[in-house]
Amino acid sequence: MKNVNMNPDAKLSFLERFAYGIGDYAGNLVYSAISAFLLVYYTNVIGASAAAAASIIAISKFLDGISDLAMGYIVDHTHSKWGKARPWIARLCIPLAVCTVLMFSVPSAFAGKVQIAYMFLTYNLVSTIFYTGINVPYATMQGLMTMNQYERGLLGNFRNLLATAGTMTINTVVLKMTGFFGGGDAYTQKGWTMTFVVLMIVFIVLNMFMFFVCQERVHEESAEGGQNQVSFIKGLEGLFKNKYWLLMVVSLFAMYFMMSCFFGSAVYFTMYNMGNDGYYAMVSNLLSIAQIVTLFITPFLMKKISKRYLFMGGMAVATVGFVLSGLTTSYSLICLSSVIKGIGFGCGGATMFGCLQDAITYGEWYNGYGTAGMGNAASSFCMKVGSGVGTAALGWILAAGGFDAQLKVQSASALSSISIAFAWVPVITCVICVICMAFFNVDKYYAKVVEDLSQGKHRGE
Repeated sequence: MKNVNMNPDAKLSFLERFAYGIGDYAGNLVYSAISAFLLVYYTNVIGASAAAAASIIAISKFLDGISDLAMGYIVDHTHSKWGKARPWIARLCIPLAVCTVLMFSVPSAFAGKVQIAYMFLTYNLVSTIFYTGINVPYATMQGLMTMNQYERGLLGNFRNLLATAGTMTINTVVLKMTGFFGGGDAYTQKGWTMTFVVLMIVFIVLNMFMFFVCQERVHEESAEGGQNQVSFIKGLEGLFKNKYWLLMVVSLFAMYFMMSCFFGSAVYFTMYNMGNDGYYAMVSNLLSIAQIVTLFITPFLMKKISKRYLFMGGMAVATVGFVLSGLTTSYSLICLSSVIKGIGFGCGGATMFGCLQDAITYGEWYNGYGTAGMGNAASSFCMKVGSGVGTAALGWILAAGGFDAQLKVQSASALSSISIAFAWVPVITCVICVICMAFFNVDKYYAKVVEDLSQGKHRGE
Protein backbone atom coordinates (compact mmCIF):
# COMPACT_ATOMS: atom_id res chain seq x y z
CA MET A 1 0.00 0.00 0.00
CA LYS A 2 1.33 3.44 -0.92
CA ASN A 3 2.58 5.53 2.00
CA VAL A 4 0.13 8.42 2.44
CA ASN A 5 3.01 10.60 3.55
CA MET A 6 4.52 10.21 0.07
CA ASN A 7 1.35 11.35 -1.72
CA PRO A 8 2.48 13.78 -4.50
CA ASP A 9 -0.44 16.09 -3.61
CA ALA A 10 0.31 15.90 0.12
CA LYS A 11 -0.46 18.50 2.74
CA LEU A 12 2.75 19.08 4.67
CA SER A 13 3.29 19.29 8.41
CA PHE A 14 4.33 22.54 10.06
CA LEU A 15 7.70 20.92 10.86
CA GLU A 16 8.42 20.10 7.21
CA ARG A 17 7.40 23.59 6.05
CA PHE A 18 9.61 25.11 8.75
CA ALA A 19 12.51 22.80 7.85
CA TYR A 20 12.27 23.87 4.21
CA GLY A 21 12.29 27.54 5.23
CA ILE A 22 15.31 26.89 7.46
CA GLY A 23 17.20 26.00 4.29
CA ASP A 24 16.93 29.60 3.10
CA TYR A 25 17.78 30.92 6.57
CA ALA A 26 20.98 28.85 6.36
CA GLY A 27 21.60 29.95 2.76
CA ASN A 28 21.44 33.58 3.81
CA LEU A 29 24.17 33.01 6.38
CA VAL A 30 26.36 32.77 3.27
CA TYR A 31 24.54 34.89 0.67
CA SER A 32 23.81 37.87 2.92
CA ALA A 33 27.32 37.75 4.35
CA ILE A 34 28.70 38.04 0.82
CA SER A 35 26.27 40.80 -0.12
CA ALA A 36 26.74 42.92 3.01
CA PHE A 37 30.28 42.24 4.23
CA LEU A 38 32.59 40.67 1.66
CA LEU A 39 33.63 43.99 0.09
CA VAL A 40 34.08 45.47 3.57
CA TYR A 41 36.25 42.49 4.53
CA TYR A 42 38.35 42.79 1.37
CA THR A 43 38.99 46.53 1.79
CA ASN A 44 39.02 47.08 5.57
CA VAL A 45 40.54 43.81 6.85
CA ILE A 46 43.02 42.65 4.20
CA GLY A 47 43.53 46.02 2.49
CA ALA A 48 42.63 44.90 -1.01
CA SER A 49 41.80 47.41 -3.73
CA ALA A 50 38.08 48.18 -3.86
CA ALA A 51 38.25 48.25 -7.67
CA ALA A 52 39.94 44.84 -7.80
CA ALA A 53 37.46 43.35 -5.34
CA ALA A 54 34.48 44.74 -7.27
CA SER A 55 35.93 43.42 -10.55
CA ILE A 56 36.30 39.93 -9.10
CA ILE A 57 32.67 39.91 -7.98
CA ALA A 58 31.40 41.33 -11.29
CA ILE A 59 33.32 38.87 -13.48
CA SER A 60 32.30 35.97 -11.28
CA LYS A 61 28.58 36.85 -11.60
CA PHE A 62 28.65 35.68 -15.21
CA LEU A 63 30.35 32.39 -14.29
CA ASP A 64 27.86 32.02 -11.45
CA GLY A 65 24.93 32.24 -13.87
CA ILE A 66 26.45 29.63 -16.21
CA SER A 67 26.94 27.24 -13.29
CA ASP A 68 23.23 27.53 -12.46
CA LEU A 69 22.32 26.01 -15.83
CA ALA A 70 24.87 23.22 -15.38
CA MET A 71 23.57 22.40 -11.89
CA GLY A 72 19.99 22.38 -13.14
CA TYR A 73 20.96 19.79 -15.75
CA ILE A 74 22.70 17.72 -13.05
CA VAL A 75 19.63 17.81 -10.77
CA ASP A 76 17.34 16.72 -13.61
CA HIS A 77 19.60 13.70 -14.20
CA THR A 78 20.06 12.75 -10.54
CA HIS A 79 18.36 9.57 -9.35
CA SER A 80 18.97 8.44 -5.77
CA LYS A 81 17.03 6.94 -2.87
CA TRP A 82 16.78 10.50 -1.45
CA GLY A 83 15.38 11.96 -4.67
CA LYS A 84 16.73 14.33 -7.33
CA ALA A 85 17.48 17.52 -5.40
CA ARG A 86 17.68 16.62 -1.72
CA PRO A 87 20.94 14.59 -1.82
CA TRP A 88 22.91 17.62 -3.03
CA ILE A 89 22.08 19.46 0.20
CA ALA A 90 23.84 16.78 2.24
CA ARG A 91 26.70 16.33 -0.23
CA LEU A 92 27.68 20.00 -0.58
CA CYS A 93 26.86 21.78 2.70
CA ILE A 94 30.22 20.89 4.31
CA PRO A 95 32.36 21.88 1.27
CA LEU A 96 30.44 25.17 1.05
CA ALA A 97 30.97 25.86 4.74
CA VAL A 98 34.71 25.15 4.53
CA CYS A 99 35.17 27.34 1.45
CA THR A 100 33.20 30.20 3.05
CA VAL A 101 35.59 30.17 6.01
CA LEU A 102 38.53 30.16 3.58
CA MET A 103 37.00 33.08 1.64
CA PHE A 104 37.00 35.16 4.84
CA SER A 105 40.54 34.00 5.74
CA VAL A 106 42.84 35.53 3.12
CA PRO A 107 46.40 34.90 4.39
CA SER A 108 48.11 38.10 5.51
CA ALA A 109 51.27 37.05 3.66
CA PHE A 110 49.44 37.24 0.35
CA ALA A 111 49.66 40.51 -1.58
CA GLY A 112 49.26 41.80 -5.12
CA LYS A 113 48.46 39.21 -7.78
CA VAL A 114 48.67 36.32 -5.34
CA GLN A 115 46.10 37.95 -3.08
CA ILE A 116 43.78 38.65 -6.04
CA ALA A 117 44.16 35.06 -7.28
CA TYR A 118 43.25 33.71 -3.82
CA MET A 119 40.22 36.02 -3.62
CA PHE A 120 39.05 34.99 -7.11
CA LEU A 121 39.49 31.28 -6.40
CA THR A 122 37.76 31.21 -3.01
CA TYR A 123 34.92 33.51 -4.10
CA ASN A 124 34.14 31.28 -7.08
CA LEU A 125 34.43 28.08 -5.05
CA VAL A 126 31.79 29.54 -2.74
CA SER A 127 29.46 31.40 -5.09
CA THR A 128 29.88 29.77 -8.50
CA ILE A 129 30.30 26.13 -7.45
CA PHE A 130 29.12 25.16 -3.99
CA TYR A 131 26.45 27.80 -3.25
CA THR A 132 24.93 27.18 -6.69
CA GLY A 133 25.28 23.44 -6.03
CA ILE A 134 23.03 23.79 -2.99
CA ASN A 135 20.76 26.66 -3.99
CA VAL A 136 19.51 25.22 -7.31
CA PRO A 137 18.51 21.88 -5.72
CA TYR A 138 17.00 23.78 -2.79
CA ALA A 139 14.78 25.83 -5.11
CA THR A 140 13.86 22.67 -7.04
CA MET A 141 12.78 20.90 -3.85
CA GLN A 142 9.83 23.28 -3.45
CA GLY A 143 8.22 21.72 -6.53
CA LEU A 144 9.22 18.15 -5.63
CA MET A 145 7.90 18.10 -2.06
CA THR A 146 4.26 18.43 -3.16
CA MET A 147 2.10 19.40 -6.15
CA ASN A 148 -0.51 21.00 -3.90
CA GLN A 149 -0.78 24.66 -4.95
CA TYR A 150 -1.60 25.97 -1.47
CA GLU A 151 1.23 23.99 0.13
CA ARG A 152 3.68 25.30 -2.48
CA GLY A 153 2.50 28.78 -1.58
CA LEU A 154 3.13 28.08 2.10
CA LEU A 155 6.61 26.73 1.35
CA GLY A 156 7.37 29.96 -0.50
CA ASN A 157 6.03 31.88 2.48
CA PHE A 158 8.21 30.03 4.99
CA ARG A 159 11.19 30.36 2.64
CA ASN A 160 10.83 34.12 2.27
CA LEU A 161 10.13 34.67 5.96
CA LEU A 162 13.15 32.71 7.16
CA ALA A 163 15.38 34.12 4.40
CA THR A 164 14.56 37.60 5.72
CA ALA A 165 15.33 36.40 9.24
CA GLY A 166 18.68 35.04 8.03
CA THR A 167 19.55 38.38 6.45
CA MET A 168 18.61 40.25 9.63
CA THR A 169 20.71 37.79 11.67
CA ILE A 170 23.79 38.44 9.54
CA ASN A 171 23.26 42.20 9.59
CA THR A 172 22.93 42.11 13.37
CA VAL A 173 25.62 39.68 14.56
CA VAL A 174 28.60 39.75 12.19
CA LEU A 175 30.33 42.93 13.36
CA LYS A 176 29.51 42.12 16.98
CA MET A 177 31.07 38.67 16.59
CA THR A 178 34.15 39.92 14.72
CA GLY A 179 34.65 42.50 17.49
CA PHE A 180 34.26 39.83 20.20
CA PHE A 181 36.67 37.36 18.60
CA GLY A 182 39.00 40.20 17.59
CA GLY A 183 39.44 41.42 21.16
CA GLY A 184 37.35 44.53 20.64
CA ASP A 185 38.57 45.27 17.12
CA ALA A 186 35.95 44.33 14.53
CA TYR A 187 38.44 44.32 11.65
CA THR A 188 41.07 41.72 12.56
CA GLN A 189 41.68 38.57 10.53
CA LYS A 190 41.26 36.33 13.58
CA GLY A 191 37.92 37.91 14.38
CA TRP A 192 36.53 37.29 10.87
CA THR A 193 37.87 33.74 10.62
CA MET A 194 36.42 32.69 13.99
CA THR A 195 33.11 34.40 13.24
CA PHE A 196 32.64 32.39 10.07
CA VAL A 197 33.79 29.16 11.69
CA VAL A 198 30.90 29.55 14.15
CA LEU A 199 28.38 30.65 11.50
CA MET A 200 29.30 27.81 9.16
CA ILE A 201 28.90 25.19 11.91
CA VAL A 202 25.37 26.52 12.34
CA PHE A 203 24.97 26.44 8.55
CA ILE A 204 25.86 22.72 8.38
CA VAL A 205 23.56 21.78 11.27
CA LEU A 206 20.59 23.64 9.74
CA ASN A 207 21.10 22.10 6.29
CA MET A 208 21.25 18.58 7.70
CA PHE A 209 18.10 19.29 9.71
CA MET A 210 16.36 20.25 6.46
CA PHE A 211 17.76 17.18 4.69
CA PHE A 212 16.40 14.75 7.28
CA VAL A 213 12.97 16.38 7.72
CA CYS A 214 11.99 17.26 4.14
CA GLN A 215 10.85 14.64 1.62
CA GLU A 216 10.54 14.53 -2.17
CA ARG A 217 7.16 13.12 -3.19
CA VAL A 218 6.86 14.26 -6.82
CA HIS A 219 8.64 12.03 -9.30
CA GLU A 220 8.92 13.35 -12.85
CA GLU A 221 8.52 10.86 -15.66
CA SER A 222 8.87 11.07 -19.40
CA ALA A 223 5.95 10.76 -21.76
CA GLU A 224 6.88 7.08 -22.26
CA GLY A 225 6.65 6.52 -18.52
CA GLY A 226 10.34 6.00 -17.89
CA GLN A 227 12.80 8.06 -15.95
CA ASN A 228 13.46 11.51 -17.37
CA GLN A 229 16.58 11.54 -19.57
CA VAL A 230 16.14 14.90 -21.27
CA SER A 231 19.10 16.45 -23.09
CA PHE A 232 20.30 19.93 -22.16
CA ILE A 233 19.09 21.42 -25.47
CA LYS A 234 15.74 19.67 -25.29
CA GLY A 235 15.33 20.90 -21.70
CA LEU A 236 15.92 24.51 -22.74
CA GLU A 237 13.59 24.08 -25.71
CA GLY A 238 10.86 22.87 -23.39
CA LEU A 239 11.30 25.86 -21.10
CA PHE A 240 10.96 28.34 -23.96
CA LYS A 241 7.76 26.62 -25.13
CA ASN A 242 6.26 27.18 -21.67
CA LYS A 243 4.65 30.63 -21.69
CA TYR A 244 4.02 30.57 -17.95
CA TRP A 245 7.68 29.88 -17.18
CA LEU A 246 8.65 32.76 -19.49
CA LEU A 247 6.22 35.10 -17.69
CA MET A 248 7.75 34.11 -14.33
CA VAL A 249 11.29 34.60 -15.67
CA VAL A 250 10.44 38.13 -16.79
CA SER A 251 8.82 38.82 -13.41
CA LEU A 252 11.77 37.48 -11.42
CA PHE A 253 14.28 39.35 -13.59
CA ALA A 254 12.29 42.56 -13.02
CA MET A 255 12.04 41.90 -9.26
CA TYR A 256 15.77 41.31 -8.78
CA PHE A 257 16.72 44.18 -11.10
CA MET A 258 14.45 46.44 -9.03
CA MET A 259 15.78 45.26 -5.66
CA SER A 260 19.42 45.85 -6.62
CA CYS A 261 18.69 49.30 -8.02
CA PHE A 262 16.36 50.30 -5.17
CA PHE A 263 18.29 48.96 -2.17
CA GLY A 264 21.57 50.18 -3.64
CA SER A 265 20.19 53.71 -3.96
CA ALA A 266 18.56 53.89 -0.50
CA VAL A 267 21.65 55.18 1.32
CA TYR A 268 22.21 57.82 -1.36
CA PHE A 269 18.54 58.91 -1.15
CA THR A 270 18.57 59.38 2.63
CA MET A 271 22.01 61.02 2.59
CA TYR A 272 21.53 63.49 -0.26
CA ASN A 273 17.83 63.83 -1.10
CA MET A 274 16.63 63.70 2.51
CA GLY A 275 19.79 65.30 3.91
CA ASN A 276 20.45 62.80 6.71
CA ASP A 277 21.96 59.32 6.26
CA GLY A 278 20.88 58.58 9.84
CA TYR A 279 17.39 58.09 8.41
CA TYR A 280 18.56 55.03 6.49
CA ALA A 281 18.23 52.51 9.33
CA MET A 282 14.60 53.38 10.07
CA VAL A 283 13.61 53.64 6.40
CA SER A 284 15.08 50.20 5.61
CA ASN A 285 14.00 48.46 8.83
CA LEU A 286 10.39 49.59 8.49
CA LEU A 287 10.27 47.89 5.09
CA SER A 288 11.70 44.64 6.55
CA ILE A 289 9.34 44.71 9.54
CA ALA A 290 6.28 45.32 7.33
CA GLN A 291 7.42 42.51 5.03
CA ILE A 292 7.81 40.04 7.91
CA VAL A 293 4.41 40.93 9.40
CA THR A 294 2.82 40.50 5.96
CA LEU A 295 4.47 37.09 5.54
CA PHE A 296 2.70 35.90 8.69
CA ILE A 297 -0.63 36.98 7.20
CA THR A 298 -0.23 35.67 3.62
CA PRO A 299 -0.94 31.97 4.48
CA PHE A 300 -4.48 33.01 5.46
CA LEU A 301 -4.82 35.18 2.35
CA MET A 302 -3.75 32.30 0.10
CA LYS A 303 -6.79 30.32 1.26
CA LYS A 304 -8.99 33.03 -0.27
CA ILE A 305 -6.78 34.45 -3.05
CA SER A 306 -4.67 32.54 -5.57
CA LYS A 307 -0.88 33.00 -5.54
CA ARG A 308 -1.18 34.73 -8.90
CA TYR A 309 -3.52 37.43 -7.66
CA LEU A 310 -1.65 37.85 -4.38
CA PHE A 311 1.60 38.38 -6.31
CA MET A 312 -0.13 40.80 -8.66
CA GLY A 313 -1.76 42.67 -5.77
CA GLY A 314 1.52 42.86 -3.88
CA MET A 315 3.33 44.43 -6.80
CA ALA A 316 0.46 46.90 -7.28
CA VAL A 317 0.72 47.90 -3.61
CA ALA A 318 4.52 48.24 -3.91
CA THR A 319 3.97 50.50 -6.94
CA VAL A 320 1.91 52.85 -4.77
CA GLY A 321 4.74 52.96 -2.22
CA PHE A 322 7.34 53.74 -4.87
CA VAL A 323 5.22 56.48 -6.46
CA LEU A 324 4.83 58.10 -3.03
CA SER A 325 8.60 57.97 -2.40
CA GLY A 326 9.20 59.61 -5.78
CA LEU A 327 7.01 62.58 -4.92
CA THR A 328 8.41 63.56 -1.51
CA THR A 329 11.49 63.70 0.71
CA SER A 330 9.45 64.06 3.92
CA TYR A 331 10.81 61.69 6.56
CA SER A 332 7.35 60.65 7.77
CA LEU A 333 6.04 60.05 4.25
CA ILE A 334 9.15 58.12 3.19
CA CYS A 335 8.70 55.93 6.30
CA LEU A 336 5.07 55.40 5.31
CA SER A 337 6.17 54.47 1.79
CA SER A 338 8.58 51.91 3.27
CA VAL A 339 5.72 50.24 5.12
CA ILE A 340 3.62 50.15 1.94
CA LYS A 341 6.55 48.67 -0.04
CA GLY A 342 7.13 46.09 2.71
CA ILE A 343 3.51 44.94 2.51
CA GLY A 344 3.84 44.62 -1.27
CA PHE A 345 7.17 42.77 -1.03
CA GLY A 346 5.68 40.41 1.55
CA CYS A 347 2.85 39.41 -0.79
CA GLY A 348 5.23 39.07 -3.75
CA GLY A 349 7.94 37.23 -1.83
CA ALA A 350 5.47 34.74 -0.38
CA THR A 351 4.10 33.73 -3.77
CA MET A 352 6.66 34.24 -6.55
CA PHE A 353 8.54 30.96 -6.08
CA GLY A 354 5.32 28.98 -5.66
CA CYS A 355 4.07 30.46 -8.94
CA LEU A 356 7.36 29.42 -10.56
CA GLN A 357 6.91 25.80 -9.41
CA ASP A 358 3.35 25.74 -10.78
CA ALA A 359 4.67 26.99 -14.12
CA ILE A 360 7.35 24.27 -14.17
CA THR A 361 4.74 21.59 -13.37
CA TYR A 362 2.58 22.90 -16.21
CA GLY A 363 5.62 22.64 -18.49
CA GLU A 364 6.05 18.94 -17.63
CA TRP A 365 2.43 18.31 -18.62
CA TYR A 366 2.60 20.51 -21.73
CA ASN A 367 5.91 19.14 -23.08
CA GLY A 368 5.63 15.54 -21.94
CA TYR A 369 8.83 15.66 -19.89
CA GLY A 370 9.98 17.37 -16.72
CA THR A 371 12.74 19.95 -16.33
CA ALA A 372 12.35 21.02 -12.69
CA GLY A 373 16.10 21.39 -12.14
CA MET A 374 16.76 23.34 -15.32
CA GLY A 375 13.58 25.39 -14.88
CA ASN A 376 14.74 26.56 -11.47
CA ALA A 377 18.35 26.95 -12.61
CA ALA A 378 17.50 29.05 -15.66
CA SER A 379 15.23 31.19 -13.49
CA SER A 380 18.05 31.61 -10.97
CA PHE A 381 20.37 32.59 -13.83
CA CYS A 382 17.93 35.34 -14.86
CA MET A 383 17.60 36.53 -11.26
CA LYS A 384 21.37 36.81 -10.92
CA VAL A 385 21.65 38.62 -14.24
CA GLY A 386 18.81 40.92 -13.18
CA SER A 387 20.56 41.64 -9.90
CA GLY A 388 23.87 42.36 -11.62
CA VAL A 389 22.30 44.55 -14.32
CA GLY A 390 20.31 46.38 -11.63
CA THR A 391 23.49 47.22 -9.77
CA ALA A 392 25.16 48.36 -12.99
CA ALA A 393 22.06 50.40 -13.92
CA LEU A 394 22.29 52.25 -10.61
CA GLY A 395 25.85 53.26 -11.47
CA TRP A 396 24.89 54.32 -14.98
CA ILE A 397 21.93 56.37 -13.73
CA LEU A 398 24.06 58.16 -11.12
CA ALA A 399 26.78 58.85 -13.69
CA ALA A 400 24.24 60.21 -16.17
CA GLY A 401 22.99 62.61 -13.50
CA GLY A 402 26.48 63.90 -12.76
CA PHE A 403 26.70 62.41 -9.25
CA ASP A 404 30.02 63.23 -7.53
CA ALA A 405 30.80 61.46 -4.25
CA GLN A 406 33.29 64.22 -3.36
CA LEU A 407 30.49 66.79 -3.11
CA LYS A 408 28.49 67.12 0.11
CA VAL A 409 25.70 68.84 -1.78
CA GLN A 410 24.73 67.25 -5.11
CA SER A 411 23.46 69.04 -8.21
CA ALA A 412 19.76 69.02 -9.08
CA SER A 413 20.38 66.52 -11.89
CA ALA A 414 22.27 64.21 -9.51
CA LEU A 415 19.42 64.36 -6.98
CA SER A 416 16.97 63.56 -9.78
CA SER A 417 19.05 60.57 -10.84
CA ILE A 418 19.03 59.22 -7.28
CA SER A 419 15.24 59.65 -7.14
CA ILE A 420 14.90 57.83 -10.47
CA ALA A 421 16.86 54.83 -9.15
CA PHE A 422 15.12 54.90 -5.76
CA ALA A 423 11.53 55.31 -6.97
CA TRP A 424 10.79 55.51 -10.69
CA VAL A 425 12.80 52.55 -11.99
CA PRO A 426 11.09 50.35 -9.35
CA VAL A 427 7.70 51.71 -10.45
CA ILE A 428 8.39 50.48 -14.00
CA THR A 429 9.58 47.04 -12.87
CA CYS A 430 6.62 46.56 -10.49
CA VAL A 431 4.21 47.40 -13.32
CA ILE A 432 5.99 44.83 -15.51
CA CYS A 433 5.33 42.20 -12.81
CA VAL A 434 1.65 43.17 -12.62
CA ILE A 435 1.31 42.85 -16.41
CA CYS A 436 3.02 39.44 -16.43
CA MET A 437 0.69 38.15 -13.72
CA ALA A 438 -2.33 39.42 -15.65
CA PHE A 439 -1.45 36.80 -18.31
CA PHE A 440 -0.42 34.10 -15.80
CA ASN A 441 -3.70 32.17 -15.88
CA VAL A 442 -2.19 28.74 -15.15
CA ASP A 443 -4.90 28.22 -12.48
CA LYS A 444 -7.32 27.57 -15.35
CA TYR A 445 -5.42 24.40 -16.25
CA TYR A 446 -3.76 23.35 -13.01
CA ALA A 447 -6.40 20.87 -11.73
CA LYS A 448 -6.28 19.09 -15.10
CA VAL A 449 -2.46 19.16 -15.06
CA VAL A 450 -2.25 17.54 -11.62
CA GLU A 451 -4.91 14.94 -12.46
CA ASP A 452 -3.19 13.93 -15.71
CA LEU A 453 0.29 13.81 -14.23
CA SER A 454 -0.94 11.67 -11.32
CA GLN A 455 -2.13 9.18 -13.95
CA GLY A 456 1.10 9.38 -15.95
CA LYS A 457 -0.59 11.32 -18.77
CA HIS A 458 0.45 14.50 -20.55
CA ARG A 459 -1.14 17.03 -22.91
CA GLY A 460 -2.83 15.41 -25.89
CA GLU A 461 -2.84 11.88 -24.45
